[in-house]
Amino acid sequence: MRKLFSLLLTAGAVWAQPAATCESPFHPETGPSWNGWGAGVANTRYQADAQIPADQVGRLQLKWAFGFPGVRSVIGQPTVAGGRVFIGVDTGQVYAIDAASGCLAWSYKAGAGVRTAITVARTGSRYAAFFGDLAGMAYAVDAATGAELWKSRVDTHPSARITGAPQFFEDRLYVPVTSGEEGSGGGATYACCTFRGNVVALAAGSGRVIWKTYVIAEEPKETGKKPNGTSQMGPSGAGIWSAPTIDAKRRALYVGTGDAYSEPADKATDAIVALDLDTGKIRWIAQDTANDVWLASCMRPGGPANCGPDHDFGSPPMLKTLADGRDILVAGQKSGNVWAHNPDDGAVLWRSPLVENTTEFGGKIVWGGASDADTAYFGLGPGGIAAVQLRNGERKWFTPLTAVAGMEMHTGHEGPLTAILGVIFSGGWDGMLRALSASDGKPLWAFNTARDFQTVNGVAAKGGSMGAPGPVAAGGMLFVPSGYVGVRQGVGGNVLLAFSIPQ
Repeated sequence: MRKLFSLLLTAGAVWAQPAATCESPFHPETGPSWNGWGAGVANTRYQADAQIPADQVGRLQLKWAFGFPGVRSVIGQPTVAGGRVFIGVDTGQVYAIDAASGCLAWSYKAGAGVRTAITVARTGSRYAAFFGDLAGMAYAVDAATGAELWKSRVDTHPSARITGAPQFFEDRLYVPVTSGEEGSGGGATYACCTFRGNVVALAAGSGRVIWKTYVIAEEPKETGKKPNGTSQMGPSGAGIWSAPTIDAKRRALYVGTGDAYSEPADKATDAIVALDLDTGKIRWIAQDTANDVWLASCMRPGGPANCGPDHDFGSPPMLKTLADGRDILVAGQKSGNVWAHNPDDGAVLWRSPLVENTTEFGGKIVWGGASDADTAYFGLGPGGIAAVQLRNGERKWFTPLTAVAGMEMHTGHEGPLTAILGVIFSGGWDGMLRALSASDGKPLWAFNTARDFQTVNGVAAKGGSMGAPGPVAAGGMLFVPSGYVGVRQGVGGNVLLAFSIPQ
């Protein structure tokens, strides 16, 4: 998903002490919420009761802005729970902010940058905020106070990263693991490659490992030598960049995987993989692009001779139940294809290409779509948003979107979409926050976030490009992180924006 190598390691980031805390009631069992990445275990990114009427979206106004000190790129997505907004940033700081006022309730410092969305859930007698960092460590902190409850290293590979939100279900935490080896693997003296994507099930109360499953079953071994004598290793890759999807009815867990780092390209790369929820055993693997071996060095002159198209599944599959009772898994791929799979066996139900050329270099659908009752929506790297019918994959509408003046070098809508009743929200690479009609794609409202903001906590802040973290809607408010760099050299920033409709 344009793997964000420049952000995965946060060395050199400057951290400043956050502002003093203020009174912020925490009522976790009541009130509106957007929990984790996808607003639920099905990862649909749909808010059924956003309390933002479609015919009033044009009246949205900025209510408050919160500045993150020392941050050059906002990499975490907000979670809303118990009257607070929880979010992590590239310095490793995790914040709990009062949703109504923007005042700081508490902050916690992780050991590395936090790109995952935060998952808030009750375990034992308390509510915990769960997240992972860019060094392969999973955390649980008290959601009320920020006190550390436990931390657990889920993978000892030196390049291991957690970028997808941990998923909570039945007092277990399911953690997806990816890696930065795609960046380091192109080095002349690096024995590429040995990382394998995996999912780890932890006891939510203690962080104890219950099971761990590598989606590539075969352990890497030497497959040859580079001209300088450095070992070539494989199979490797299939990083899991995004949150798992939970299917309680089938007792299954689904993930999308990335490309291979080295030959041979395993069948679990560029695939949707189903695991048994209780044991971690792989039930089926549906590979949608074969032989995709790709490293970051493929983008440089003199890079590897044989490079695949980089067609990861960078976002989770969405589990949907159709009007006729059938269940489907819908996933957008960096190829620009949207796939629907049968959750029972992984069989392809339909494929919907949203771009003319789905075989060239990836980047068409990166951080994911959203879906309501009968439609799925996806932002496209080339610029635009498309809607497809869930029952058959037919395109309903496409809205081309061009970059705003002064941001022409930053076109595209790779960021995740968010759906509420009648409305789709999109954060563009050009810094423009847009609301489109879910029925026909017509623009309803827009706000340019690529500017300076006066903040409630007194930190100098500005917005910029929007990429990996998406907008979230809850309780009549829209929370939007702005300022994402990524490897496409987006415009950085350090602000969280909160919008509401004036009463």
